[in-house]
Amino acid sequence: MEALLILLPISLLLGGVFLFLFIMNVKKGDFDDLSTPAKRILFEEENININLNEKQGLKK
Repeated sequence: MEALLILLPISLLLGGVFLFLFIMNVKKGDFDDLSTPAKRILFEEENININLNEKQGLKK
């Protein structure tokens, strides 16, 4: 029973910290685009850099 007096406040505090951090990240927009980062791994980095340079008007 004494363990509950220690573990319950610690778990509530830890849950509150995680909830606060989650809300702050949602406000910053970290969860706005969930599909692009997952698809980015499918393409080679070299091709992405070439495509970005072409879009920006830069050529190698």
